[in-house]
Amino acid sequence: MYQDLPADGRRGDRQSGDRPSGLLAEVAESRLVTRHGTFHAVAFRERPDGPEHMALVHGDPRKDVLVRVHSECLTGDVFGARRCECGAQLSSALDAIVAEGAGVLVYLRGHEGRGIGLVAKTRTHVLQDEAGLDTVDSATALGLPVDVRDFGAAARVLRYLGIRSVRLLSNNPDKVSALTSYGIAITGRVPLLEPVDEHNVRYLTAKRDRLGHDLPHLDAARP
Repeated sequence: MYQDLPADGRRGDRQSGDRPSGLLAEVAESRLVTRHGTFHAVAFRERPDGPEHMALVHGDPRKDVLVRVHSECLTGDVFGARRCECGAQLSSALDAIVAEGAGVLVYLRGHEGRGIGLVAKTRTHVLQDEAGLDTVDSATALGLPVDVRDFGAAARVLRYLGIRSVRLLSNNPDKVSALTSYGIAITGRVPLLEPVDEHNVRYLTAKRDRLGHDLPHLDAARP
């Protein structure tokens, strides 16, 4: 059976193997069976007072691992909101990792609304619906930052798992730069494109035009 780990990150059982100490403040690991497949779940905190995150590991990832670093989006991931493509990307990433035979999905909490939080994000939705503002301008109109996410926790758990080179499932070049700055070698970026429709086209267009995401399928979309 898997078990909780001491604060220095060391494992206490033969079945799980050894991990480097000192990378994570708190870790617990277990088997997790999902509709997408079976994963090894690694729940962790980067800091004692920080949010809880989770990494889902499939197979035996070693080098040039297919990795998705996914920012928490309660409305999209849990409730299936169609304003964004977050929930669809989460599902597609898990399917891609299982199809690959090995890979990791890192789910980062505390990233709601690119770091502004759920209440603030909901307020931006009002401005988007009633004033026609996009995802960027609706945040700045409220005096909020556009993006305050930090990806250090993802880099730490990848190192904890012994992964130093990845193929990143992402449309966001800035995420590549962020992980690279934390010492993770990105050997390739794998697009994660979701269908465009009347509900998400404004959001996706803003991500492309205002935030630099690589979304070539928008040009051909006819929502």
